[in-house]
Amino acid sequence: MSSYEGFDFAGLDPAVEVERAVSELRHGRPVLLAEGERRLAVLSLDCVAPGVYEQFARATGDEHRLLLTAPRAARLGVKHVGDVSVPLKGMSFDAASRLSYALGAEAPSVWQPADPLASLSTELARLALLLPAMIHSDVTVRASRFAACAVLDATRLSQSTPARQRFEIVVRTPVPLTGLGMAEFVVFRGGLSQKDQVAIIVGEPDYSRPVPIRIHSSCITGDLCGSLKCDCGDQLRNGLKRLKRAGGGVLLYLDQEGRGTGIGAKMRAYGYQHRGLDTIDADAELGLAEDHRRYESAIAMLQLLGIDSVAVYTNNPTKIAALRAGGILVDAREAVTGRVTAENANYLRTKTIRAGHMLDLAELKAVI
Repeated sequence: MSSYEGFDFAGLDPAVEVERAVSELRHGRPVLLAEGERRLAVLSLDCVAPGVYEQFARATGDEHRLLLTAPRAARLGVKHVGDVSVPLKGMSFDAASRLSYALGAEAPSVWQPADPLASLSTELARLALLLPAMIHSDVTVRASRFAACAVLDATRLSQSTPARQRFEIVVRTPVPLTGLGMAEFVVFRGGLSQKDQVAIIVGEPDYSRPVPIRIHSSCITGDLCGSLKCDCGDQLRNGLKRLKRAGGGVLLYLDQEGRGTGIGAKMRAYGYQHRGLDTIDADAELGLAEDHRRYESAIAMLQLLGIDSVAVYTNNPTKIAALRAGGILVDAREAVTGRVTAENANYLRTKTIRAGHMLDLAELKAVI
């Protein structure tokens, strides 16, 4: 048992330990994943300095490897279903980076199916909003060389899921909105990193009936800057108007930029889209799945607002499934649309055909 001035740290919430590990990764430092007596040192290639990369290689006796997720491995042409691990001995930082996320990289000639513990490290990368290119090495017999590193029991990752984390209302205040009149902004705090999430209540919702809601993930480019590559800004504004016309409703604005990958990965993917890839293939080149968003925070927010039955405004069946899995009754669904333009038509078509969003393909084809 460890303690400091009488405070017992042994009983800390697992989320605290995960947050510490996430912080270490984002600072470019190794973390030890523990599984019993075993120790796996992991390091994120996305933010590590070349000098630390080389230091890690020396500390592991050049027995370090690179994890390529299943989407990235498939884009490289690796004939395996699942994550793979590639030896890094003799491979430079630049070469490892190209293998991890560069367009046109050659498939590795030597690889093996990934160690499950190494694959688990990509969950840390997801929480840290880093690309899932994880350098790793079993350092059980060299643990003393990593004595200064944070140690995270692998079971803590499953114990710290958002569903097990507490949220609370921080503040409620009226805010007048253009064309919508007085709205109420409700700020919630909770989850990993204690992020603030916002509910925008417009009109006068009737809480005795299914409440109209929209779950909207943040999109700096679309919501704030009016990007033509997506319809997010339109969906945000049209969603609020629809809620108002329904007599009142709640828009949950979640901090989940880039479908949960973060602004850095999103901008990398935008660059690949500019070179002709669709949104799903662009993410796969970076080792990412098609959607990393989670909705446990939305469920917690609804529960704190006293809402257990909703009419949801969405085109995304995943949101409906998440609400139902969280115990929220979905009484009805209505579509929320934006402008279909030459710039976003292929993006919307990809969401419809490859991600299962419920959009009118005939309307998209007319623009394409």
